[in-house]
Amino acid sequence: MGTVYIFLAEGFEEIEALSVVDILRRAGISAKTVSVAGNNIVAGAHGISVVADLAFEKANFADAAMLVLPGGMPGASGLDAHKGLRELILSFAKANKPLAAICAAPLVYGNLGLLKGKHATCYPGFEKFLEGAILTRDKAVVRDGLFITAEGPAAAPAFALEIVDYFLGKAKANEIAKGMLVRN
Repeated sequence: MGTVYIFLAEGFEEIEALSVVDILRRAGISAKTVSVAGNNIVAGAHGISVVADLAFEKANFADAAMLVLPGGMPGASGLDAHKGLRELILSFAKANKPLAAICAAPLVYGNLGLLKGKHATCYPGFEKFLEGAILTRDKAVVRDGLFITAEGPAAAPAFALEIVDYFLGKAKANEIAKGMLVRN
């Protein structure tokens, strides 16, 4: 299996990005953060600066297994505005590779027209950006084929565990959840 790349723009939601990295690494999945901010130090929405593993401009995504977009504002807008990331996402979609986004970040996939006919969720108020999606409000995390979306910060661990399930199955996701004392 390749690497899961988590993209960071200025103003990203820290818990959504770092929970994914932490939980994937606990599961033995290669996970790397990628800055789209022009340098490796990226400030989160709550003033927590993170040193990304890679800068987008210097990254080679040949081994990419999944692209993950954390939310937060203006982070999600920054991801949506990044031309290189948008092109990478479109190439992933064309190749039928998995994509995940949480909170406000599903707006990126929605703005690219990738969620048409797909069940998806997002942070309340961002539904208008999920063009053509079948909005699901009764679940914090929604998986539809190659897309995984989630509502927001409280769903971050469940979102990450759904990614673990996608790659390694329900038993491994449950093992990681149990070790973290996650209760259903």
